[in-house]
Amino acid sequence: MSDALVIGAGPAGLMAAEAMARAGLRVIVAEAKPSIGRKFLMAGKSGLNLTKDEPIERFLAAYGTAAPALAPMLQAFGPEQAAQFARGLGQEVFTGSSGRVFPTAMKASPLLRAWAARLGDLGVDIRTRWRWTGWEDGGFAFAAPDGPMQLSPSVAVLACGGASWARLGSDGAWAGWVGDAALAPFRPANMGFVVDWSPHMAAHMGTAVKGVALRAGAARSRGEFVLSARGIEGGGIYAVSSAMREGAPLFVDLLPDLTEAEVRARLARKQGKASLGAHLRKQLKWPPVKQALLMEFGRAGGALPDGLAPLIKALPIRHNGPRPMDEAISTAGGIGFEGLDDTLMLRSRAGVFAAGEMLDWEAPTGGYLLTASMATGLWAGQKAAQYAARLPRAEP
Repeated sequence: MSDALVIGAGPAGLMAAEAMARAGLRVIVAEAKPSIGRKFLMAGKSGLNLTKDEPIERFLAAYGTAAPALAPMLQAFGPEQAAQFARGLGQEVFTGSSGRVFPTAMKASPLLRAWAARLGDLGVDIRTRWRWTGWEDGGFAFAAPDGPMQLSPSVAVLACGGASWARLGSDGAWAGWVGDAALAPFRPANMGFVVDWSPHMAAHMGTAVKGVALRAGAARSRGEFVLSARGIEGGGIYAVSSAMREGAPLFVDLLPDLTEAEVRARLARKQGKASLGAHLRKQLKWPPVKQALLMEFGRAGGALPDGLAPLIKALPIRHNGPRPMDEAISTAGGIGFEGLDDTLMLRSRAGVFAAGEMLDWEAPTGGYLLTASMATGLWAGQKAAQYAARLPRAEP
């Protein structure tokens, strides 16, 4: 027996479940995988970036065209509330020099264990290996360990994730079951890009390129990226990846703290008998990987042009498009806000709400993804509980 159903046990789903349980509803959480929060745990392997400590106006700007729709949710649960949420689960946080907020433990697992325990105390019933297979007779059909199951709750929150990292549970299969909801095609977000490297770049694979500025269309980033045998990836690339995905060329400023005139002046110093490479190293004092990138992408017809300063300040990086969507950290696309009312309820199905990466929004890494997933989950759960409270109660 349940009053409320949540499908998906990631951050959005768990937030929705807690909100409804606190409102007095009996909640079942159905999770397709053998355990909860798998993508959440994966995100925490390199340090769980909970949120970004910055003014709400700047925080909202990271969500681009989705900012107006997300604004009420992120104003209710933004950076300050995300940090308070972690502290409420016994996980102290700290803010790094970039404004990113992390648990002191730098892991997701302690927070997730404490959260699961709190949900258990609230009576939330979490059922793993329950895979949603669509609708049946107006209810939710599942493939469960004991065979096919069906639930017909008063309200439900869908928190099934996007369409990347399928092995962790986000496979986008739900897209065929949401009826007349306005669906935008899935696209990779916060992803790497394929580069066919020349053999001389082999020595630099795995190297982080630091102290650079990246530009693609109107997008700007001051952050590092990593060279790999598959191409380029990392926070600096992710921040401009949306523009790159849409076709904007990528340019990298290898010396952003110097003006072009200052670079030109350094290069004009007497070279003597030194090779060009030795001259660049001496005058620019940069690491070998930057020189390798200049050689890789700055050559025209087999030789570097005389005008190196403009290239150093705006080196065009050739690539062959995004890595496969399943490798992306997140996805754009999903249920458009026009298919939802302002409570996140599907216009096509009363009593069914949606949250998290199922919705058509994207943002760069840096705490924005997790905070918005939690904020939309909390909003959907609270609004679902309010909707349930207005329903006529069955006679005992």
